[in-house]
Amino acid sequence: LLQSLPDIAASGRRDAALAYLARNADGWIEDERKRLAESALALIADARFAPVFAPGSRAEVSIVGRLERSNRRPAPVSGQIDRLVVTDHEVLIVDFKTNHAPPTQISDAPRGYIRQLALYRGVLGKLYPQRPVRAALLWTETPEFMEISAPALDAELAAILQRDDRA
Repeated sequence: LLQSLPDIAASGRRDAALAYLARNADGWIEDERKRLAESALALIADARFAPVFAPGSRAEVSIVGRLERSNRRPAPVSGQIDRLVVTDHEVLIVDFKTNHAPPTQISDAPRGYIRQLALYRGVLGKLYPQRPVRAALLWTETPEFMEISAPALDAELAAILQRDDRA
């Protein structure tokens, strides 16, 4: 729903969400489908997240690249970015997470999530060298936007690229 609804006119989103869920969540009762649709619609309509779902933002963007490591083979990176926003001034990577009890502090976010964003940011930094690349987690259950600082992402990427692959 978060992938396709932003591309549909706001007036038709609710019907599109309910029709999608009727086709793809047929094991759910109607009230559950309605709650999920309303939750997704509220997230998309939330002004705090407007840039994430703005026209021109893209969903489910495949990413493939290599990151250089000193005296070793480049590190391959591949994955899928949940939402990518590229403007004239910056790049924003957003990864949706559905944890029922999301962390309230960045330091409590699962390291794997930070690692993933650091790798994506590393690749996109090579594609957009003149623009800052920001990265954030969007917790869909609360809903909260948790931006990870550039120094934290840089440190995580450095740790990944320094790690010995033979271990």
